Amino acid sequence: VQLVGSGGGLVQAGGSLTLSCAISGRINVNNMGWSRQAPGKQRELVASITNSGSTDYGDSVKGRFTISFDNAKNTMYLQMNDLKPEDTSFYYCYLHDEFLQPYYGQETQVTVSS
Repeated sequence: VQLVGSGGGLVQAGGSLTLSCAISGRINVNNMGWSRQAPGKQRELVASITNSGSTDYGDSVKGRFTISFDNAKNTMYLQMNDLKPEDTSFYYCYLHDEFLQPYYGQETQVTVSS
């Protein structure tokens, strides 16, 4: 199983970015999502989605970020709107299989300038 994250970049405050996480390999997914970790800070959950489509968001991104999954493309997305400088971080996509074994994608950097 391989997760390939992409879509990070530099954006001005108030702007938008969409992160993608392409998932390859046969796996029964329990849940998947995005987390982020800025240098010197703890990793935090950004958003998650279960195999039934239920979503959850970190308090700091609620109302601004949207997580989704395209079954046809086997790709997870994180639409990020109204970005703030405090959203600057390294973002990681992940999933848990049916046994809750975690899998992680590589980091993608998001930088929001003020």
